[in-house]
Amino acid sequence: MRIATWNVNSVRLRLPLVARLAREFGPDVICLQETKVVDDSFPRKDIESLGYRHIAVRGMKGYNGVAILSRLPLEPMDGKQFCGRDDCRHIAVRIEGIDLHCLYIPAGGDVPDPTENDKFAHKLEFLDELALWSQALRRQGRPVAVVGDFNVAPLETDVWSHRQLLTVVSHTPIEVEKITRAQQEGGWVDAVRHFVPPAEKLYSWWSYRARDWAASDRGRRLDHIWVSPDLAPRLTRAAVIREARGWERPSDHVPVVADLDKSQNDLKIV
Repeated sequence: MRIATWNVNSVRLRLPLVARLAREFGPDVICLQETKVVDDSFPRKDIESLGYRHIAVRGMKGYNGVAILSRLPLEPMDGKQFCGRDDCRHIAVRIEGIDLHCLYIPAGGDVPDPTENDKFAHKLEFLDELALWSQALRRQGRPVAVVGDFNVAPLETDVWSHRQLLTVVSHTPIEVEKITRAQQEGGWVDAVRHFVPPAEKLYSWWSYRARDWAASDRGRRLDHIWVSPDLAPRLTRAAVIREARGWERPSDHVPVVADLDKSQNDLKIV
């Protein structure tokens, strides 16, 4: 099973790119963030025409929003309202015996001070709750994958300049500390770093502000796939689809994919 996660930055605007992702990389499941559309206006027919006939959505007008598109049957699960807010940042389904959670963690604004910036305070609260939630999922003992735009680049090699981004939201020490704690509480395995050495620079986001994103290459790895320890042996591949940043009218994020083998008989379904 190939799982992709992508902050698509408007599913209706990027629909041709979702089609290209489906055609060129063939994910069985696509998890989207920042769909920016209410549920009734989600382009279901267009998505179904791509072969994703099983769809779970949770959206709102103009911002946020998450969705899971699947070629495989899915069972919807209850969505969580982090920080007590119904702001469409989480959706969950069960597919092939795996509990799959799609997350869109708050960006946090520009000022890394929770006393001056309510958005940053919200982000820190969300990350604290993520740690407790991860701990609870670990106790359940089920196979779990948590994917999405986490809006935190945890490693020094997840940003173009560790020193220059220490005071920039997404890589501040407090954010890194809190996301690391959440990972530890859940026992989560970082699927991409399972294959790409931590010493290697790796990004999944490049600002629209850059005149030539590829030449400057000032990126950050904000998009992640985490799996529970029991799923780690089933990982066969994970990658960041960097080339998607150069597609026509791109999102500022690119898709991240991971492949999982079936556990029962070791037959691949990718």
